[in-house]
Amino acid sequence: MANKYDVVIIGAGAAGLMCAAEAGKRGRSVLVVDHGKKPGRKILISGGGRCNFTNMDVAASNYVCRNPHFVKSALSQYTQWDFIGMVCQHGIDYEERDHGQLFCLDSAKDIVQMLLAECDMPNIAQRYQVDVHSIEKTESGFTLGLNTDTVSCESLVVATGGLSMPKLGATPFGYQIAELFGLKMIPTTAGLVPFTLHVEDKEALADLSGIAVPAVVETEDGTSFKENLLFTHRGLSGPVILQVSSYWKPGQKITADLLPHLTLADTLNEMREAHPNQSLKNSLSRLLPKRLIEALIERGDVEDKPLKQLNHKELALLSEYFHQWQIAPNGTEGYRTAEVTLGGVDTDELSSKTMEAKKVKGLFFAGEVMDVSGWLGGYNFQWAWSSGYVAGQYV
Repeated sequence: MANKYDVVIIGAGAAGLMCAAEAGKRGRSVLVVDHGKKPGRKILISGGGRCNFTNMDVAASNYVCRNPHFVKSALSQYTQWDFIGMVCQHGIDYEERDHGQLFCLDSAKDIVQMLLAECDMPNIAQRYQVDVHSIEKTESGFTLGLNTDTVSCESLVVATGGLSMPKLGATPFGYQIAELFGLKMIPTTAGLVPFTLHVEDKEALADLSGIAVPAVVETEDGTSFKENLLFTHRGLSGPVILQVSSYWKPGQKITADLLPHLTLADTLNEMREAHPNQSLKNSLSRLLPKRLIEALIERGDVEDKPLKQLNHKELALLSEYFHQWQIAPNGTEGYRTAEVTLGGVDTDELSSKTMEAKKVKGLFFAGEVMDVSGWLGGYNFQWAWSSGYVAGQYV
């Protein structure tokens, strides 16, 4: 005989644990299963071990989704303030950093322990190192083959995450479940991920590894962010690159304003009046890291000469170069270092109010497995909390 539960949740990450706690509070009997050894592995390593668990300012515009309206219902049913309330209730100290990002003061473990405490009910069971080897739809719900036994449930929640960070056990299992039940998929790619460069650019900029500059970076679709740009031994990274990577398509260029806080032509004019014999290299090195200027001169992009020798046309070209520095990435570092997966289960297949599949009664999705990806800054965790909460109200 199969063990019977009201709800089985596949995936003990942020969305799965949130959903379990909410379903449990409604008196539902819940089983959470995960193929890993422990719950919340992605939570534990996020934010440098401090977990950027949400953001003070959350809106639908902070998400990438084929249907930009899909996220609105869940985000309004369970807001960032609801989650902050839970964090405070559990006595977890946190701090606000730039752009409204909230981090644990002590450790990301606090968030995992809070979720486990919320799930600490006699009607919620958790099983780890479980292989789900079969799923079948029945008249009353679903039957699942787990390791050596079988369980049945009325509602099945897929909270398996995406493909990012395979070292933490990321798999395409959630997508396979969606396809098993005939749900459409949006092709997946790595998001919030560093760029790699073409050989000639990589070689020219290789010595700049570790240098960061504040920049405004724009993709070809007009999306732009202002944050630090970091040169790496493989290419480009830093918060601004991770943000634009979710809007970049292979073959496209990105445009960076490397001096967003000033107008270069005016600044060089002032420098020329004060120190006409000063070299362009030394002048630019007061505005940007010297190693960067040296690399651009060596590459032939910038010609070094005394400021007094610069004519108006050269000033205009220099200004355009630094305010609209263009480079075409070769690609990204892929899922290995990506923070999220773009694409996934097509949200047109799901109810935005309940997270239930429109065509399959009792089948729910929560978190990163669907085609919803947030910006860097706590938005992906907020989607996990909101979608997990909503699914938990209806399973």
